[in-house]
Amino acid sequence: MDIILVPGLWLDASSWDAVTPVLESAGHRVHPLTMPGVGVAAPASSDIGIGDWVAAVVEQIDGVDGPVVLVGHSGGGNVVYAAAGARPDRVARLVLLDTFPPADGGSIWEFPVVDGVVPFPGWDSFEEVEVADLDEATRADVAARALSVPARVPTDPVDLGDERRRAVPVTMLTGTMPASDLREIIAKAPAWAAELVAVEDLTIHELHSGHWPQFSQPDAVAAAILSAVDG
Repeated sequence: MDIILVPGLWLDASSWDAVTPVLESAGHRVHPLTMPGVGVAAPASSDIGIGDWVAAVVEQIDGVDGPVVLVGHSGGGNVVYAAAGARPDRVARLVLLDTFPPADGGSIWEFPVVDGVVPFPGWDSFEEVEVADLDEATRADVAARALSVPARVPTDPVDLGDERRRAVPVTMLTGTMPASDLREIIAKAPAWAAELVAVEDLTIHELHSGHWPQFSQPDAVAAAILSAVDG
């Protein structure tokens, strides 16, 4: 299987370095991506939006034969979900790593723009549950490698495309929210979770981690992705 790995904000393809070898050793072809404009200063990155990130994933899908599995971490979940809407017949499964399916026209989040780009805001910007399992050495390493993202990307509305995306099987690897809370959200069906509620084939796997388990427990993430692929 071709597995396309899409990082969240401020991360590049190297963020999957501890996950990729496990997937490859299981016989899969793995494609970790660095998204357009990551680490690129303004104004060269000013015209890049979330649609360009989705297009980059679609280009990767079109560049391989057969079905693919799309894995998206955090804001990368918005990207892969929209890519599934662009190519619903090509995506065998979506794996969302500590993130939700976005609303149509929704965005990732608003972060401070500095010198025309969105830099990594620092660990103090996140809740304790999100970062508690990252030791000081890991935090320092990830922060040192974090890259700016184009200013438009976090706040651009995402176009989810074809409604057949809802028939693509989804595995949610939840780190910061218990599965029971996710199921309660689905039962209550608030408007903001319309896409989550509409997913026709949903599997929830608890990682018992923070928001960046590809750094804190990469073997568990890789094992969960493999289980999803087998599913």
